[in-house]
Amino acid sequence: MFRRLTLSIVMLFAVIAIGAGGYHWLEKYGWFDALYATVTTITTVGGGEIRPYHVAGKVWTMLVVAVGFLVFTDAILTLVGFVIEGHLGTAFSERRVRQRIDRMRDHFILCGFGRIGREIAAEFAAEGIPFVVVDLSEQTLAAADAAGYAVLRGNAADIETLKAAGVERARGLVTAVDSDADNVYVTLTARVLRPDLFIVARANDTDAEPKLRLAGANRVGSPYVIGGRRLASLATRPTAVDFVDTILSASNPQLLLEDFTIAADSPWVGRPLSALILPTDEALLLVLRRSDAMRFRPAPETALEVGDELVFAGPFAAVHAMQERLGSVPQ
Repeated sequence: MFRRLTLSIVMLFAVIAIGAGGYHWLEKYGWFDALYATVTTITTVGGGEIRPYHVAGKVWTMLVVAVGFLVFTDAILTLVGFVIEGHLGTAFSERRVRQRIDRMRDHFILCGFGRIGREIAAEFAAEGIPFVVVDLSEQTLAAADAAGYAVLRGNAADIETLKAAGVERARGLVTAVDSDADNVYVTLTARVLRPDLFIVARANDTDAEPKLRLAGANRVGSPYVIGGRRLASLATRPTAVDFVDTILSASNPQLLLEDFTIAADSPWVGRPLSALILPTDEALLLVLRRSDAMRFRPAPETALEVGDELVFAGPFAAVHAMQERLGSVPQ
């Protein structure tokens, strides 16, 4: 509908321009007078001839009336239909959403808003993490929009869709589409656009995990495997699971579990952990991950390297203080 309205308006302006040109050359009118004559003729308002037309001018007027009135009527009817059907409000709404997405920085792109996608979106929203939902279903997007999420209609495997979602500025991408094949395509497209993007992919079948990793996913998770492990853990070690849930919950006001990565330009590269973690710190270093190897409670003399991932647990203030320290120059 929007394309048709655009075409109708373009045709209307084209007829006005051609009509004005005809009056300018045939009747030697100035450009403003030629435009006036064309508009009054097309709209059948009639403002009177500026001066009597010659035969050529009269023939031209009949052509302008015949063609221009049809084009003008079509444009008006298309515009009225566009407004009545609600497309105008939708167009303004989509423009506001796109402006909202354009302002996003360090956000996540969530591809798919099914049962899994809704849970992911709820967690992001609870933690105050900016994100945009990408999906093809109007009904699904309407539900996401009603929840207050930024939404974008399109195929997440399409390059232009990911660009519109701000993949160049994104912190990461989560693809949680129901189809493993679609998740592979989304991962491949995102990896081509952003070689350094952090990508988490959903795997429905066990044989899809290696394919997703080959496609470029940094992490792959199966909701069925994760759900099964969680139920087993709840049966065998419920208190431990409750503790982990507590520190991972966004609604928990006391404890926070967070991980940080040592970037290539970090001033802490080559410095020992003892310089980073002071005896008075309340934030506790649980794990240091290096080259896929987990080191639990690493020794204080361990020197930090590029790509090291540190997992801290503790009160909000202590963990945020550690985050600020990692971003500052060591003394």
